[in-house]
This record gives sequence, C-alpha cells and structure tokens, in this order.
Amino acid sequence: MLIKSEFEVPQPVDDVWKFFGDIPQVAKCLPGADLTEQVGEDQYAGTVAIRMGPVKMEFAGSARVAERDEAAKRIVVDASGADAKGRGQVALLLTAALSPTPRGTRVDVAQDLALSGAAAQFGRGLVADVTSVLLRDFQTNMQNRLAAIQQGLSPDQVVGVKPASGLVIGLRAARMALARVFRRFFLPYRPRPA
Repeated sequence: MLIKSEFEVPQPVDDVWKFFGDIPQVAKCLPGADLTEQVGEDQYAGTVAIRMGPVKMEFAGSARVAERDEAAKRIVVDASGADAKGRGQVALLLTAALSPTPRGTRVDVAQDLALSGAAAQFGRGLVADVTSVLLRDFQTNMQNRLAAIQQGLSPDQVVGVKPASGLVIGLRAARMALARVFRRFFLPYRPRPA
C-alpha cells in the first residue's frame, strides 16, 4: 500500500538535507525505532516497536539507503523486518524529497508498505491512520532536533523521543477514522460534475 504525506519545516533545504544525511539521527525522530548497529555503508540493523492496544509488535530487521540524489534532494530507504514472535513481516520503501519554500523546506514522503501475517490483519485504514500519527510525531521530533542544531545545541539535548504508545496512537488513529466516517456520511452530498 502506498501512503503519501507532506509537511513543512522552517529550516532551509540545505540544513534539512544535511540532517537527512545522518540516518541514525533521523531514526531517533521515529517513535519506537532503535538502530542497533551500522552493518555497512548506509546499512543499519535495528528494531521498530509499535503497540496498538493490547498488541505489541516488535520488528527486527535492516534498513539501507538505496538512493541518495544530492541534486534533487531525494533519499530512498529500503527497510524490512520480521516480528520477534513470528506474527508477521513488514517491507517498506520510503522516499523523502525536499524542496525549498518561502518559509523553509517542504518534505514529501511516500511510503510503499507491505505487511504480512498478523500485521496485515489490522486493515488498510488503520495502518494508514497509525502511519499518519507516527509521521506527525516524526515531524515534531525532527523539528525539535533541527531547532536544537540551529541554536548550537546538541540534538541529543532535545527531550527524548517517546516510544510508540498504543493508547495514544490508538486514540489518535480512532479520531482520524471517526473524522473520515463523519466526512463520508454527514457532510452534504456534492454531485460530481459531468
């Protein structure tokens, strides 16, 4: 499933691109992610843990930078992993493209996500909502780290990233799902132009 999103940060595109060049620093912005070692040039091993209500899934796997286009300010990361308890597998091809804006930098993200096993049973809508919540948290954490760097602080002085909490993610994803249902059923019907 392809999930696309975008956000904007107030830093210049070159500063944001430099930040994206430090994959361990970028990983620290994603709730539940932990890079455990660098296994080669632009290749990493690690885990991603996500809790949805009573279900906690922890994927152990690897990620590698498949493409880094300096001129286009575009990076592609290929990642895959398996749940530690054998309940599913995940594969992700993530593309981030940066472009300058009058107020800073626009970050366009495309996530081509494939789930199997128990992880796939959550359904496309819930997976998209959870991914959206995690991306918003990533954006906030990234912005905080970029601001720390801009102020001359170490990004590690920024308050640590919280783990991907099932209750918080579940509530936020449920709110998104309810808003989608509300828009679908309760907004006035608008006929399509012929």
